Amino acid sequence: MTKVIRVVLPHHLRTLANVRGEVELTVEGPVTQRSVLDALEAGYPMLRGTIRDHVTQQRRPFLRFFACQEDLSHEPPDAPLPDAVASGKEPFIVIGAIAGG
Repeated sequence: MTKVIRVVLPHHLRTLANVRGEVELTVEGPVTQRSVLDALEAGYPMLRGTIRDHVTQQRRPFLRFFACQEDLSHEPPDAPLPDAVASGKEPFIVIGAIAGG
């Protein structure tokens, strides 16, 4: 089943992808972090390697994933995302973490 997923990117990734606001993606099958990020990278190839490592496919250290006010950054990549994300009611949010000293 095809679903339209909303994704919110941090400013620097929106600039790189040359988009404004939310991105809408078509995802086939189960809606998981992996399927959403695969669709994002397929639609916006310039983002490959910016959110996940090319080789390990692990989330980059200074990025976090949120949905429905929950931090999903440490969830397994193939775990289903919340129904509100899968239905398009709520966005999948990629946030650039802030580090300082």
